[in-house]
Amino acid sequence: MKKLLLAGVALAAMTAVSYAADTYVVGMKGPGAGNPFWAAVEKGAKDKGAELGVDVVVVAPPAESDVQAQITQIEDLIAQKVSGIALAPTDPNALAPVVDAAKAAGIPVVFVDTKGVNEGVTFIGTDNAVGAALAADFMCKNLPQGSEVAILQGLISQSTGQARAEGSKKGLEACGLKVVAEQTAEWDRAKGQSVMENILTGNPNIKGVFASNDNMALGAVEALKAAAKLKDVMVVGFDANPDAAASILAGEMTASIAQAPGNIGGFGVQALVDLKAGKTIEPVIDTGTVLVTKDNAAQYK
Repeated sequence: MKKLLLAGVALAAMTAVSYAADTYVVGMKGPGAGNPFWAAVEKGAKDKGAELGVDVVVVAPPAESDVQAQITQIEDLIAQKVSGIALAPTDPNALAPVVDAAKAAGIPVVFVDTKGVNEGVTFIGTDNAVGAALAADFMCKNLPQGSEVAILQGLISQSTGQARAEGSKKGLEACGLKVVAEQTAEWDRAKGQSVMENILTGNPNIKGVFASNDNMALGAVEALKAAAKLKDVMVVGFDANPDAAASILAGEMTASIAQAPGNIGGFGVQALVDLKAGKTIEPVIDTGTVLVTKDNAAQYK
């Protein structure tokens, strides 16, 4: 059985593993352990591998901000002459040279979850601007015009972080809400809590928060609870992971935007298999978004 290596999405950093010359490798990236979104991407990828009759291995840098670790991983995969890489780049510009090197070595590459900057490389994932606009529309319909709101950003060096921050701000301001704070919490729950605490200090009248992922939204919930303000502030996240779904059902988070992480992983594997077989694939493959509230959150637990 040929083997697919997903370089990047896994729950542990890549170790110095050697792969046989005939190993069929697909690579993906992720933020490390403790994130249900990436666990779902991994499951989707492995399920697709089982369906296609190929093995799927998943690896990741220690943290999503550890750009150099991911570059080193991809360099190692190229040296081992792997057969394909489905990559969610920690920093698209920094990863561009190694993506070019993989292509020059004849290794098929697709981007998943986060779009890269290399031309001619298919992107498979969520239309993040559309998802963020969906979140903003929900907030607009449920908050009085003129209400003060904040945005917790992800890593703005990534296209995912940019699209969610820009898409949400555009939608919030278009309906008359006042964005009084925009700060990064780097996709992290603990940082989401601390950044939200700082925002509350300077903006005590805030009525809504859009967090670019659920980890940061859950951190914001903790800050609001500690400040005895949760009942007065709407918190909307992005991912609709199981922890967020439970929070929504408990009446803490208000809503989230569901991606289809299983599709992201599965479509990535399928695309690499197709490319290896000489098939042509679309330049962009959208995996979809859905608004999740108390009405449908049980489906995402």
